[in-house]
Amino acid sequence: MKKIKRRAYSALLLALCVAAGMGVYIFRLVTEGGEWATFRANQTIYAGGVLKSGSVYDRDGRLLAGYAEGERVYAEDALIRTANLHAVGDFSGNIGTGAVTVFSDALVGYDLVSGLTDPAGGALHLTIDSQLNAAAYSALAGRRGAVLVYDYTNGDILCSTSSPSFDPLNVPDLTGELYDGVYLNRGVSSAYTPGSVFKIVTLAAAVERIGDLYTRSFWCSGSVEVAGVEIKCSGVHGSQTIEQAFANSCNCAFAELALELGGDAIETYAEKLGLLDQLQFDGIYTAAGRYDKDVSGSPGLAWSGIGQYNDLVCPYAMMRLSGAIAAGGSTPEPHILLNSDSGSTRLMSSATAKRMRDFMNYNVQSGYGAWNFPDLPLSAKSGTAEVGDGTSHAWFTGFLEDPDHPYAFVVLVERGGGGLSVAGSVANLVLQEAVKR
Repeated sequence: MKKIKRRAYSALLLALCVAAGMGVYIFRLVTEGGEWATFRANQTIYAGGVLKSGSVYDRDGRLLAGYAEGERVYAEDALIRTANLHAVGDFSGNIGTGAVTVFSDALVGYDLVSGLTDPAGGALHLTIDSQLNAAAYSALAGRRGAVLVYDYTNGDILCSTSSPSFDPLNVPDLTGELYDGVYLNRGVSSAYTPGSVFKIVTLAAAVERIGDLYTRSFWCSGSVEVAGVEIKCSGVHGSQTIEQAFANSCNCAFAELALELGGDAIETYAEKLGLLDQLQFDGIYTAAGRYDKDVSGSPGLAWSGIGQYNDLVCPYAMMRLSGAIAAGGSTPEPHILLNSDSGSTRLMSSATAKRMRDFMNYNVQSGYGAWNFPDLPLSAKSGTAEVGDGTSHAWFTGFLEDPDHPYAFVVLVERGGGGLSVAGSVANLVLQEAVKR
């Protein structure tokens, strides 16, 4: 009798193990079936590691890349092919954030019930405007960097281009210095010293935590000493209001604010505003940012509130923050798949967003010169981020307050020089094209 019981228990245990195994298999099939089907060893859809099914289109139905009659086909225009490479991706999978790699299951026409049934694969429609990407790539004029634009009312990413790039139909020798990091989408997969665009974070913290911010006078004599270290400014601004200090991008004023707020507060706001975490859109993951707190009263703390020290920010995160300011503090999450919806996220209160919009508009009207951006209802912040080798990253971020063209943007030019003169001019060219479309 005991022997029968032991056998029964053993059979029951074996049945439970089989059931558990089947449960795990079914769960993984549901959650990871697309990855299994699109594994690169699958010769049904890959030839020599190159995907051979599916087509990618932009928001207006223009073919960007596809597969027909046994070979890859691309857009007819070489500039379109080059400018959209990082958004579309390469069919060998070298660009990890490209649509071809990230959405390969959709591209090959996979579904859970029927698997891979269509040899031509599926059609993938992106939110990207391929011609706007071409305009942005041309505006970068061969310089390393990135341009991102999205609609802050619905989350559509309209422009995502990165330089350097190459024509996937006529691939050059990519081993030279000219193409260093060519597979990297600089707007999504990199984080850079932000310079003065980080002052948006310090200012948002000050708006909510410093009671006399709007009645205080900030003095700038060209530099300020912090614990025996000179913090230099870009000019001599004298007595300023906070609006003027932000428009002047005054390092003396923002060093003062950083020291008063403290590292904990700045870190809290940098995280709350989405600049520190690894973000994701449609399953594409971005580079995380960085903020290192230095001790109270230190030069490092002062520099960190200015956007220097060890600060790092991903351009995508800065674009998203600008969009949230424009949209009243809560922004639809950006997405690159047409007609997708990732919900919305609140980054700040509507009252703080209103204050920040006013500050960024004042920058353009009183600091940058609205004539540099003709007919654009622009609010923005520039940044010239020193990187320690005598060069500077050029940043420009902001938005249009235009119900017909509700666009937020970021421009980053690696070691490009002045934020306003370099990145600002790129932004103007791109936005002028965007409002025509």
